[in-house]
Amino acid sequence: MYKIPASTLFVGKNLVFVPDCHSTNSLAMDLGQRASAAEGTVVITDNQYSGRGQRGNLWISEPGKNLTFSVLLKPNVLPHQQFVLTQVVALAVADYITTKTNAVKIKWPNDILVNEKKICGILIESSLSGAVVQFVIAGAGLNINQTVFQNPRATSLKLETGKEFNLNTELHELLQAVEVRYLQLREGNFAKLQHDYLQRLYRLGEQQEFKTGSEIVKGSIESVDEQGRLQVKIDGATKAFNLKEISFADWV
Repeated sequence: MYKIPASTLFVGKNLVFVPDCHSTNSLAMDLGQRASAAEGTVVITDNQYSGRGQRGNLWISEPGKNLTFSVLLKPNVLPHQQFVLTQVVALAVADYITTKTNAVKIKWPNDILVNEKKICGILIESSLSGAVVQFVIAGAGLNINQTVFQNPRATSLKLETGKEFNLNTELHELLQAVEVRYLQLREGNFAKLQHDYLQRLYRLGEQQEFKTGSEIVKGSIESVDEQGRLQVKIDGATKAFNLKEISFADWV
């Protein structure tokens, strides 16, 4: 059972624990539809058996070993500014992991890597009403104590540090990191979030191969725009790509 964190102002003050569920994002989305749902509400489970990731992938997590949760947020942003929520959560997770180990990077748009292996997946989903963002659900699956993975490019804090971690303690530290970054958003500090995100961006400025459709092209990441599109310089021209339009050739 997880306890309510004492180190935050509002994130996690309403904490909903379910022993198992299909998706914490789906449960949090249902909660968000209620007018009484408090911002910062956290839905967490020990066993998520149908977790969803980016690009329609499943997120598989060993029960009782990791942190799998979703946070309900109510940011004052416009629909075209939603990518800043991805930056907030990705940076928060990266900030937290950096207190445990080194070589932490954000692989566009929001996979968190340690030593070029994936340690956390993030899924941001929004509820819109016309041109207004009603609320956002930020889901994260962070590998903590799991040591066996089907994917050779997956890792965990235990594998990276050799230590066993208390999940409740780590949850509190991570939620505090989320709140710190989210308050930067509330203060309108978009420039800092963008700067810090680019500072951590995996392979920024490095010449490499990308897959776009059925083609393999060479280019280098220059930036990420306000809509979250990856800006890649190819053959001297900068092109913008959405999530399903480009990927690293060696990560396909």
